[in-house]
Amino acid sequence: MRNKKPELLIPAGSLMLLKIAVLYGADAVYIGGDMYGLRAGAKNFSPEDMKEGVAFAHQHGKKVYVTANITAHNEDLDGVKAYFKELKEIGPDALIISDPGVFMAARDICPEIEVHISTQSNNVNYDTFKFWHKLGAARVVTARELSIEEIKGIRDNIPDELEIETFIHGAMCISYSGRCLLSNYFTGRDANLGACTHPCRWKYYIMEEKRPGEYLPVWENERGTYIFNSKDLCMIEHIPDLVYAGIDSYKVEGRMKTALYVANVARIYREAIDDYFEDEELYRSKIAYYKAEVQKGIYRQFTTGFFYGKPTHETQIYDSNTYVKEYTFLGIINGKNEEGLYGFEQKNKFSVGDVIEVMKPSGEIVETTVKRMVNDEGEDIESCPHPGQQIYIDVDVKLGEYYILRSESL
Repeated sequence: MRNKKPELLIPAGSLMLLKIAVLYGADAVYIGGDMYGLRAGAKNFSPEDMKEGVAFAHQHGKKVYVTANITAHNEDLDGVKAYFKELKEIGPDALIISDPGVFMAARDICPEIEVHISTQSNNVNYDTFKFWHKLGAARVVTARELSIEEIKGIRDNIPDELEIETFIHGAMCISYSGRCLLSNYFTGRDANLGACTHPCRWKYYIMEEKRPGEYLPVWENERGTYIFNSKDLCMIEHIPDLVYAGIDSYKVEGRMKTALYVANVARIYREAIDDYFEDEELYRSKIAYYKAEVQKGIYRQFTTGFFYGKPTHETQIYDSNTYVKEYTFLGIINGKNEEGLYGFEQKNKFSVGDVIEVMKPSGEIVETTVKRMVNDEGEDIESCPHPGQQIYIDVDVKLGEYYILRSESL
């Protein structure tokens, strides 16, 4: 068992989300540039945003890892090399890579930047870990198909300095280590080049070849089923087992999620990890609280994935592809106006007189009532129905920059 406290690694799909992740408890943040990562649908980072994000994280003593984990074709290689020359100047703490050719380019062009081997490389045994270590990798991300005991077996058979990173929260993929071909087959958008359309979340039927138009039920009933739609991973109540396995970095999925998701998951895992390393009994006494709090964002039903054996049919959601949404994201405080009202870019509608919650970077949650609301032209309004509008509010608590506003969903 490793005695050091593990790293909490949080995703960020934009510069604002990077700052939120850093302030709400992440030890490190992983991001994607404009190219060569596996989340082309995320906002991602321009070189300028990446420079600012890396500087912001480093000012707070945190790290930034940049994904470059596509499966590269011949025509990608020159661009990858040019990209690594840019990253050499920006100075992130690590690159997350899956392709051996891309790995070689990184080691040649920016050897001073650590390389972490992506889960896309199907890393399921200790000899694979040692292979990458001999080539110069500092860390390997486990495949999601591994159990606690398998990860412990890897830890026991690799050099102590080689780090293990493992996904412990977020969306699961139905394909081995996320190497999915469905998106490319159905839509021409390649998941392994960052353009996945998530067909695992679609509804499916079976049709027999000689009975066209006659839809046969798949598992559930004649309305079809979301047969590939996995529940989300959540290991918040199993931190002792993750520590036992010797995992160095606890990774959260979600570079396309909202600030509310990023902040909420970061603050709860931060609290749980800190509590465990302070006093295991304290941690165990708060498990019900952690579980309740981690659900106050958006999520699918939760599962422990492969950590305790191969999943059964109970890890799938057959009747819906939608998230559970217990709380609604309202906005992030970004300053004050001349009157001293607190400003934010509105994300969802709420009204004067509503009771809302404020999430602070410290992890504290406070409740407050909206006493007044003003639009960006200084006019008093009763509600804010237009997402993206700059709004100012008066509340009965003191707010600060990067505080997050949320409300309980009806």
